[in-house]
Amino acid sequence: METADQERPLLQLQTHPQAVGSEYTSDASVDINNRPALKHCTGNWRACFLIIGVEFCECLAFFSISTNLVTYLTTVLHESKVTAARNASTWVGASFLAPLFGAFSADTYWGRYWTIAVFLPVYIIAMLILIASASLPVLSTCSNLGSNVHRPLVYLGLYLAAIAGGGVKPCTATFGADQFDPNDPVELAKKGSFFNWYFFLITTSSLLSGTVIVWLQENVGWGVGYVIPTVLMLFCFIAFLAGSRVYRFRKMGVSPIISIFQVVVAAVRKRHVKLPDNNSFLHELTSSPPEADASHKINHTNQFRFFDKAAIAPSDNESRAQMSSWRLCTMTQVEELKMLLQMFPTWASFVIYYAVSAQMQSTLVEQGMFMDNRVGSFAIPPASMSIVDIISVLIWVPVYETVLVPLARRFTGNDKGFTMPQRLGIGQALSMLTMVYAALLETRRLDVAEANGLTDQSLPVPMSILWQLPLYLMHGAANVFGTIGVTEFFYDSAPVTMKSLCAALGQLAVASGSIFNSLVLSLVAVATTHGGAPGWIPDNLNEGHLDYFFWMMATLNLLNLTLFVRYSMRCRGRGKASLFITQ
Repeated sequence: METADQERPLLQLQTHPQAVGSEYTSDASVDINNRPALKHCTGNWRACFLIIGVEFCECLAFFSISTNLVTYLTTVLHESKVTAARNASTWVGASFLAPLFGAFSADTYWGRYWTIAVFLPVYIIAMLILIASASLPVLSTCSNLGSNVHRPLVYLGLYLAAIAGGGVKPCTATFGADQFDPNDPVELAKKGSFFNWYFFLITTSSLLSGTVIVWLQENVGWGVGYVIPTVLMLFCFIAFLAGSRVYRFRKMGVSPIISIFQVVVAAVRKRHVKLPDNNSFLHELTSSPPEADASHKINHTNQFRFFDKAAIAPSDNESRAQMSSWRLCTMTQVEELKMLLQMFPTWASFVIYYAVSAQMQSTLVEQGMFMDNRVGSFAIPPASMSIVDIISVLIWVPVYETVLVPLARRFTGNDKGFTMPQRLGIGQALSMLTMVYAALLETRRLDVAEANGLTDQSLPVPMSILWQLPLYLMHGAANVFGTIGVTEFFYDSAPVTMKSLCAALGQLAVASGSIFNSLVLSLVAVATTHGGAPGWIPDNLNEGHLDYFFWMMATLNLLNLTLFVRYSMRCRGRGKASLFITQ
């Protein structure tokens, strides 16, 4: 258990040097009984297989819900097209917002192991609620009881799953990485392989959800589609608990979120205090903490000078020692907050980017529902088109590494081929072009519907759903430049003690994009249905103008890209010493 009691093994290692040897880990990790972790029987892949299995099942459950959620809401709950798209985006946003609170709980109170152990059963309960709502006849919307209970039960299961996923998502990758000793070269190499397999299994789970699970949901039953990930999750939960003795645990430090609030509170309290002319008078620790990951200091910068007031201290050292951390912070704490603030414009620019990504599970699925989905004798579920996006990523990643990077390196002279602003800018440009293609495709679809007299009929038009293929391929390329690029940006730009927090901020951008998309859909619904008009996104898309919505999203992306380019050029012109400029 990861509590303050874990300090005892650390003291044992410090006071009994003979205990330190090749049989123990050298990173101060402990086992489930708070004893120094033995290398030969804890950690490594023996523990990671169980942890990766948990994340695989969690992702399988998440994608089994999100990939086909808009179809479920329209066909089972009989929600309108715009309402279903808005509710699906809101749920995805909540699912990526929850990890911020899950990471805080794990870093501050429970630790990663117990956070997973607490939230995984909650996820299983949420899936059981969804299975019941989709399978039990008494809960059918056709019955008197079901008409009043069905919808609240579905949304109870959905948001309980979002909360539970928020506790599991941020802990599995970090807890898995904890199983390798960073001071052991052999285990450090295995740690890199862990992340490769971790993301490989996430991609595999999304592929299985977009193909097998979606097909079962639409051809066998929604309950069957939810049963499979639930059963797998139950088995993985049992295996996860059974393997408790092989895990390694790390001591919890000060929560980075608390550190941020301490700087803000201390600066506000000293808002009337004048800053010293000499920065050497600002408070900093004279020695580094014993933990290896915390032994760092950040040089002072002149940005956001207001927060420097948090480090203004009395002249005598005795008074400094007696002052609370909410009144006196170190200069390194202040600079960590400044680094986060410097990252904010880039974070904000990706809210619009992820709003486009939200269309892949909402409006583009609805567009596919009004197209001919037959390829020979096989009918492609519209939600399954998202697997093209995933396959596109798998294709573009090696192309990016083996072709584009060496080619770009010749022109830029940068070891990574593209600078970070270039990579992110290309991703945003491709995201914009995705919406342009979607708008042109919808315009063509409406023309075909009018030519075949389907304007007043809620029927698919004789236009193959395969016309959506270039759209998903283009968005996959955007993910390689934008999504993977911004993940790297958040990790590399983050302070040493805030890597997990910045990873959660990356997921917060996804959540914000989905919530922004829900807000835009609501505004569009209100603005375009005035006076009894069908609106841009009616239940019958043949009499609407979904193409106008796509053009609006493309325009927002163009404005966003313009602001991003101006910001990156202004930063370069000012010569800011940051990763964003140098890479």
